[in-house]
Amino acid sequence: MSCVYGRDMVRYLTVDSFDYDTPPATDGRDPATLVDDAVADILARAEHWLGWDGRPVSKGGNAWTPHKVMRRVADHLLDHLAELECRLAGQPTVPDRWHGRMVTTDADFARFTEIDLDEATSRLTRLAACYRSRLSTVDTALLDTAPDNGGWTLRQVVHHVSRVTGYADMLDAPG
Repeated sequence: MSCVYGRDMVRYLTVDSFDYDTPPATDGRDPATLVDDAVADILARAEHWLGWDGRPVSKGGNAWTPHKVMRRVADHLLDHLAELECRLAGQPTVPDRWHGRMVTTDADFARFTEIDLDEATSRLTRLAACYRSRLSTVDTALLDTAPDNGGWTLRQVVHHVSRVTGYADMLDAPG
């Protein structure tokens, strides 16, 4: 089934739901390396988007394009990095006021070129380096301490962030 969305035809796919109330599962992997691995996966997949046909994929009621995936990955990494930094500094976190995946901008429909991939590579690898540097200095006990007001531990936040590859899944899913 397809319908007109924005400027182009959209492929429709089934929706996988995500339960935001359930803390993400964690494992024994080093949290300092999780974001590096996720970014490497996304960038490897993005090389295949250089020949994108210009038709967004619709999944979860949202249109997905290479630029939107890269924007959402960067925004998600930045949002949770700010959360980690505020929590480690003992400061309140800044509420997320972004529209997230619900918004597809006109810029998201642009061709995805080698220059775009190069810019995304620079941006995402720098963000991953920030996670790696910061998390390599955090005590294990602090990683596993829940906030006084409830919520996820820092380890759970990092495991959640490492699943940022789910944005790429939206575009790469078979249609």
